[in-house]
Order: sequence, then structure tokens, then C-alpha cells
Amino acid sequence: MQPDVSKNTVDYYKHLSLFWTDIIHLMSSKPQALASTGPMRAFAANSKKITTELIEINEDLIGFNQYLTEYYKQLADTWGVAQKKVNVKAPDIPQDVEQIESFKRIWIDIFDNDFTELFDSEKFGENYGRLVSKELELTKHWNNIVNVILQSANLPSKEEIDEVYKELHSLKKRVAKLELEVKKKEVKKNA
Repeated sequence: MQPDVSKNTVDYYKHLSLFWTDIIHLMSSKPQALASTGPMRAFAANSKKITTELIEINEDLIGFNQYLTEYYKQLADTWGVAQKKVNVKAPDIPQDVEQIESFKRIWIDIFDNDFTELFDSEKFGENYGRLVSKELELTKHWNNIVNVILQSANLPSKEEIDEVYKELHSLKKRVAKLELEVKKKEVKKNA
């Protein structure tokens, strides 16, 4: 019953925040209602997009934290089991270099086997895949927020800057190629 109450609470606050965002958005769309100018005017007009992204980030963050907790739980459980196996196999305190090396080999073998089993398990793979997926979703939301802010400030987006870098790189290659051709022609001319 607890997850249902929690879901209702999350939905309530989600709808409440969207309601207030809609009110602010309506106010900012009227020039006489909001005295902002320049980038702040554009930012106020785009605030609904940012708020919506933040709400979705919070939902994805909950999922990310669940998968991250499970990830570290799996690692800690595997570590505990492996350490118990080591303690059973090598209960004596090593007294010389040979015993220390033997203890290290036992420790490495057991941990290697147990963690390999963990990493090969379907349960670990599924959880890790979901963890990475949620992380990518969070990154996507942050990129969307940054793009809205950059657009509000009348600045180029990351994609536009990347396009400029690609074009610069292409131009540098073309200039280097042309310079090489000019040098070759000069060598032929002087020879």
C-alpha cells in the first residue's frame, strides 16, 4: 500500500508544479504582465520547458537511485561472500613471505571468481543496463535545460557549436591540403 500512496503524492506535486508553471507561463506571455526584458523575458517564456524537464529529472533520478543502490548492494554482497570464503580458506595469520604470497593468491582467486560470476549474471546485467539507461535519460534532460537557457540568452546551442567545430576542422584539413599542394608546385617550379 505504501508505493500507491507514494505514487499519489508524487503525482499530486507533479500536477501542482505544472499548474503553477502554467500560471507563470501565461503571465510571462503577456508583455504588460511581466516587466522583464531581453534574455530574462525569453527565459520566463521558456520556464515551463525547464520546469517540465526538472520534474522529469526528479522521476528519472528516483529510478537511477534505485538501480544505483541495487548495484552497490550486489557489489557489497559479493565482496562479503568472497571475504568469508577467503577467511575460511586462510584462517591463519601469515608468518613469512611465502605464506603472505599464498594468502594473496587465495584472495585474488576467490575474488576474481566471485566477481566474474557477479558480472556475468543476468540480474547484474539487467540492473546495470537500467542504471546506464537512467543516467543517459538524466543527461538528456540536462542537455534540454541547457539548450533552453542558451536559447533564452540568444546563444548558440551545443549542437550548433559542434557544427561550427566540425566545419572548422574540415576547413583546417582543406587549408593544410592546399598548402601542401602549393609547396609541391613551388618545389617543381624551383627544380
